[in-house]
Amino acid sequence: MKNTWSTFRSEVRQRYCRARGKQVVHFLHVSKTGGTAIKHVLKLHLATPEYAIVLHGHRQTLRDVPKSDKVIFCLRDPISRFVSGFYSRLRQGQPRYFVRWSADEETAFSHFDTPNRLALALSSTDDEERIRAEQAMQGIVHVKDGYAKWFESEGYLLSRLPDIFLIGFQETLAQDFELLRSKLGLTYRVQLPTDDVTAHRIPNNLDKKLDAEAIENLRRWYAADFRFYALCRRICELASTGRIPEWKVAGAVDELLLPT
Repeated sequence: MKNTWSTFRSEVRQRYCRARGKQVVHFLHVSKTGGTAIKHVLKLHLATPEYAIVLHGHRQTLRDVPKSDKVIFCLRDPISRFVSGFYSRLRQGQPRYFVRWSADEETAFSHFDTPNRLALALSSTDDEERIRAEQAMQGIVHVKDGYAKWFESEGYLLSRLPDIFLIGFQETLAQDFELLRSKLGLTYRVQLPTDDVTAHRIPNNLDKKLDAEAIENLRRWYAADFRFYALCRRICELASTGRIPEWKVAGAVDELLLPT
């Protein structure tokens, strides 16, 4: 009931703002890409003279954003996102949140206590170990969720290019947030949180090391995510030089990924 009421209120607010000439901008929260930190800031600035900002959770996708509304989202290198997602669920979201393990997660973490061990097991010559690893990859929240969960396909993303307000990247979150702040017309006093708990970052003392074999296994597992990540990087690069006039692209994914 609470979610239904919140959705209803949000839709009424969006209609009200559109009727008064404001541009509605949606923030899609792709998990483990810096979204918690951005939402922590934007929730205090949901209305500006030009924009009405709508914050979404992990369930909402690009398909849920009405055409002609604008959208913001962040991405992250898939291997870095895997490590962050693994440890986030290993700690059950703590200390910022507490979300109990699912049965699949409990099984996964009973066998794998570091991301390196899980990634290495994907190429194990022991069939049982390899199958356990594959099941863990498909059972751990954040780890199992690829970019297709939010964007469906490269083609669908390209069909929505006119609606993209900003694509940010976790690796350059601070400078991308400065650009977002400028585009939204927010004061320089609006800053991202700096503490790990509020930003929902994993502690620095955790073992993030990955062996070369583990990295190669993850590159194969997340091949589609690497391609999508590269596409978004390329879109931002071309947009910054004005080589995609008005975001008019007719599904030419391979051409976009070719260097110029």
